[in-house]
Amino acid sequence: MGIIKNNHQEGPVAKAIENQTAKLPSDVFLWAALGSMAASATLKCLGKDKNALFVGQWAAPFLLLGIYNKIVKVEGSDKRDSKNENSSVIANDNPLNNPGRQEKDITV
Repeated sequence: MGIIKNNHQEGPVAKAIENQTAKLPSDVFLWAALGSMAASATLKCLGKDKNALFVGQWAAPFLLLGIYNKIVKVEGSDKRDSKNENSSVIANDNPLNNPGRQEKDITV
């Protein structure tokens, strides 16, 4: 039984999409979902049932895009790439890896 290594990397298109998506605040997608639900309710009250159903179904994709946005910010390919480049810096800054190093007290 072998060990499975996850050495794949994202292509340039995926990295470009992640880069642009990460610039948007997560609240945008939440407000878009709530806006589509409000617009749907308004259309329903105006008697435009088919349009209300169409617009009301936008809420789920907006919320899914918000989840994608959050995943890209937390676990995007750029984080994985920078983690490989900065792994020695992070290891040296960790006081557990360097027991002889004294911590400075910061009073606020």
